[in-house]
Amino acid sequence: MSEIAGRRALITGAASGLGLLLARKLAARGAHVELWDVDATGLEAARRDLEAAGRSVEIDVCDLSSRAAIEAAAARVLVRGPIDVLINNAGVVTGKNLLDATPREIELTFDVNVLALFWTTRAFLPAMLARDRGHIVTIASAAGIVGISKMTDYCASKHAAVGFDESLRLELRRLGSRVVTTVVCPFYVGTGMFTGVQTRFPAILPILDPERVTDQIVEAIARDKRRLILPGVVRTAWLGRLLPVGLFDAMMDFLGVNRSMDHFTGRAAG
Repeated sequence: MSEIAGRRALITGAASGLGLLLARKLAARGAHVELWDVDATGLEAARRDLEAAGRSVEIDVCDLSSRAAIEAAAARVLVRGPIDVLINNAGVVTGKNLLDATPREIELTFDVNVLALFWTTRAFLPAMLARDRGHIVTIASAAGIVGISKMTDYCASKHAAVGFDESLRLELRRLGSRVVTTVVCPFYVGTGMFTGVQTRFPAILPILDPERVTDQIVEAIARDKRRLILPGVVRTAWLGRLLPVGLFDAMMDFLGVNRSMDHFTGRAAG
């Protein structure tokens, strides 16, 4: 079990969406929360909200697409104390076909969704290893299990996030470390990031409620759960890979997954 009360939890992308909800829930369970985001206004609002509720919080404006910015923010945090729970939550999505996305949009997707995982973990893992305790949470996606049209950059980045977690878990296992990792792979979550997405069968593949998702993430952290996939039916995608490619693609078409981004507008339009 991972203790939450009294621990220091750092959450990236914490000015809104899942990150802000996780901050509220962890702080309510007695954690001191460190919040990172590029949105200075949103971060300040989050701090006021948490402090008004009597929570312990610090904020750092940090551009997660910049290794230098991450290293500088991490140095400021470590002066205040080591991190017990690192939640790599920040993410971006373009929602464009490969040839419609600009080179900078593709690079930004990988800078934030993939490379930031390396820079934050490299910053905080040494102290975890020295104390032989800690928890690293990677907020990936069901898009890290299957590909979806109009999401080549996002799916590739989330496949990388899933691989990052798995390899890191095995590295820690070989070291005999008690540092825990958890990967979270949800279907679309209704935070605004994926405004406009649609699901053909909401009974089995619903747009997920952010409150319920974050409740489950917090419980996964507390119980040292190594993998959280939401909803559970998404696990069948691994079995589907045993099918011939044509049949697998037809299954994705039938479920409506490959058309789910057809009306995507995203947070900016929302």
